[in-house]
Amino acid sequence: MAEHRYKAVVIDLFDTLVTWNPDALPLMQFRGREIRSTTPLLYGALESALGGRFDREKFSEAHAAVYAEIFAERSKPDAIEIICLERFARTLKILDVDETQAAPLAENLRRIHMARVREVTKAPPARIEAMKKIAKHLRVGLISNFDDSETGHQIMYDTGIRELFDAVIISADTGYRKPNPLIFKKILEMMKLEPADILFVGDTPLDDVLGSKGVGMHSAWIRRLGREMPEGTAPGSTRSRRRSAPLPELPPGIPAPDIIISDLAELPAALGLQD
Repeated sequence: MAEHRYKAVVIDLFDTLVTWNPDALPLMQFRGREIRSTTPLLYGALESALGGRFDREKFSEAHAAVYAEIFAERSKPDAIEIICLERFARTLKILDVDETQAAPLAENLRRIHMARVREVTKAPPARIEAMKKIAKHLRVGLISNFDDSETGHQIMYDTGIRELFDAVIISADTGYRKPNPLIFKKILEMMKLEPADILFVGDTPLDDVLGSKGVGMHSAWIRRLGREMPEGTAPGSTRSRRRSAPLPELPPGIPAPDIIISDLAELPAALGLQD
């Protein structure tokens, strides 16, 4: 592309700007297989609070059931967000933990879980340099589907380039997620731009490509070679263990993106931006 036609680039967070390393999570046995999860990190707090009432297997089963329930709720057309704290609160309710004890315990579990998620999440240097280059020419913003506001914003500061962004939206702050058009309209309000002024960049066809195109933005799809695909949800983990898969195609019903790249680091060149 010889010249860009945008006033701003708005990006996704996970698997676009930052990546997280599930192999750095503890191993545990669940339903007859070995998985990586934050769940073992929670045992100490649970045992301290519940004593002999705490059963590791019952907790893991309850947590997995709640995670599946929340995933289904998030997948409905209105794409609501359900925060991490609510996930732990629902789990403790299944286990009949007294309400007065459940609230502080759920917060403690959230804090422990999210501390490890943050610890294993990093922004590759090439993506950081790409965003610095883009920010010299265009305004930049971010929309993330992430279920914990505090940690989402902390991860942004951990990148070292938070100051480059005019606006940052974490779905936990809004109550809805991509592809809900409300979250895209929110960034338009914050940046005081029209949809056609923005190129939205993300790795997920439904959330990022369809969501942004649905409100009139342009879209860049990160389509990776050997893209990692979900293999199964690990309880206590915000994302799944993964395996390599062939180059993906856009699912039916997803409009064609305006730009296709294999990594955010390629975007400055795709926009024709010079140093």
